[in-house]
Amino acid sequence: MTSFSDFGLADSLTRALVDAGYETPTPIQTQAIPDLLKGRDLLGIAQTGTGKTAAFALPILQRLSAGRPAQPRRVRALILSPTRELATQIAESFKTYSRYMNHMSIAVVFGGVGHRPQEDRLKRGVDILVATPGRLMDHMAAGMVSLESTEIFVLDEADQMLDMGFVQPVRRIVKHLPKARHSLFFSATMPKEIGQLAGELLFNPVTVSVAPAATTVERVDQRVIHVEAAAKRRLLLDVIVAEKPERALIFTRTKHGADRVVRQLGQDGVDAAAIHGNKSQAQREKALAAFKAGSTPILVATDIAARGIDVTGVSHVINFDLPNIPESYVHRIGRTARAGASGVAISFCAEDERPYLKDIEKVTRQKIPAEDRRGTIALAERSETSERGERPAGKRPQPGDRRGSRRPAPPAVSAEQQRRDAMPAAKARQPGAAKPSHAAHGKPGQAKASQRPVHRDTGAAEESLGRVGFLAGGRDGLKRRPDGQGRGHRDGR
Repeated sequence: MTSFSDFGLADSLTRALVDAGYETPTPIQTQAIPDLLKGRDLLGIAQTGTGKTAAFALPILQRLSAGRPAQPRRVRALILSPTRELATQIAESFKTYSRYMNHMSIAVVFGGVGHRPQEDRLKRGVDILVATPGRLMDHMAAGMVSLESTEIFVLDEADQMLDMGFVQPVRRIVKHLPKARHSLFFSATMPKEIGQLAGELLFNPVTVSVAPAATTVERVDQRVIHVEAAAKRRLLLDVIVAEKPERALIFTRTKHGADRVVRQLGQDGVDAAAIHGNKSQAQREKALAAFKAGSTPILVATDIAARGIDVTGVSHVINFDLPNIPESYVHRIGRTARAGASGVAISFCAEDERPYLKDIEKVTRQKIPAEDRRGTIALAERSETSERGERPAGKRPQPGDRRGSRRPAPPAVSAEQQRRDAMPAAKARQPGAAKPSHAAHGKPGQAKASQRPVHRDTGAAEESLGRVGFLAGGRDGLKRRPDGQGRGHRDGR
C-alpha cells in the first residue's frame, strides 16, 4: 500500500488523515489495517513511534461508523493503556482521525483526577473508551460502566502492563467482556508471560512484527561515557553545556532519581521538570505541556512514564542511568530521530552499570562508541558533594564515615586513654567521696550533654549526634565551655 486511500477507508477518515499530514502508511499500518478491516484478531509486536495507534484506530473508527451509538453506561470499543499519558495520547489520536465523523463519542479515564466528571461521561455511553486498568475497575465496581456489549478490545503496551503489575487486573476486566469480540494485542517485546496472555485473549490471530525490539534507529548518534557514579552530576552539566540540546529527554531508573536530577539541575541554573508515577496528574500535564512548548527544554523521566510521551523535535536522549532491561534502551533512544530527523543518544555508565551495557550491546548487536571520563571529573565532584553535605550516589555511610561533614572521622581512642578517662568517675564512687554538686547544672541528677558517658562504638545514633555536634560547635564539633568541661567530646558526641 502506497496511500491510505488504497485501504478503502471512509472519506471522512482519509480527509482527517490529509489534514493531519499523513501521506504514506508505515510498515505496521500497511500490514495490520487490511486484516483488521476484515475483523481478524491481531498480535502486533511494535515499538512506540511506529504508527501503531493509527494502525488500530482507523479500522476501529471505520467499523463503529456503520453501527448504532453506544447505549447509556455501555462501551463499544475499549482500549486499555498502562499510563495516563499514553491513554491521553491515544484518545487525542482518535479525536484527530474522527473529526469529520458524526456522533462518534470518545472518552478517556485514568487515576489521579476526580471521579465525578468521568462518571458523568460514562453514564451517557461511550463509543470509544481509552482507560487505565485501575480507574476502569473503580468505575465498573461503582456500576458506572458495563462491558457486556463491547465489540472491540485493544490491549496496548502489554509488556509495560506486565512491568507495572497490571496483568491480573487486565484478566479480571477481560472476564466482563463478551466472548464474541474483536481483540487486538500490542506489545513492544514478547516475554513468556506476555505470550501466555496473548494466547488467552486472542483467537486465531494474525501476527504483525515491525522493527524488532533489538533494532535501534540508524539516524541516532549513540555514545556511551564511562564515569564514576559520583561524577554523573558534573558530567550531565558538561554535556548540556557542550551539546546545547534544543529539547532533551533524560532517563533515570527511579522516580526518586528523576526528582534528584531535576533538583540538581536547578541548583546548577538549568530549567528542567520531572515526570513519573508519583507526580499528580496536574503536575504531569504541566511538565509535559511545558516540554512540548519548549519553555522547559529538559524533561527527566522514568521508563514507565515515558511510554506516553509523544513529542516531536527531541534532539537528545541522555541516559543518566542505564536501564537494566536492554529493550528499554531501544525504547529510550527511539524518542529522538523521529519523522526523518536525526538525534543524539548519550549514556552514562558507572562501574556497576557495565553489565547493563554489555547486555544492551549483545541484544542490539552493536558496539556503542565509548569514551572514558573516569578520573577526569570525579575529584571535583567529590569535593562539591562534601561541601553540599551529601553522600555520593549509591554510597551508604560506613561506621566512622563523615562524608556528610567537613571534618574527618574522629581518631580511634586507645584502651589506655579510656582507662584514664574513667579514673575520676571511679574515685567519685569510693566510700566517703564528696557527692557531686548539681546546683550549677539545673535539676538534681540532671547532667549536661557534655557530662554524659562517651560511647566509643560507632553507629547510626552516633552518626546523627556527630552531625548535631558539627552544626552546634563549628569545625571542631564542640563549643568549649570556660570551665574546661567537654573533654573527650572533640568529635561532637
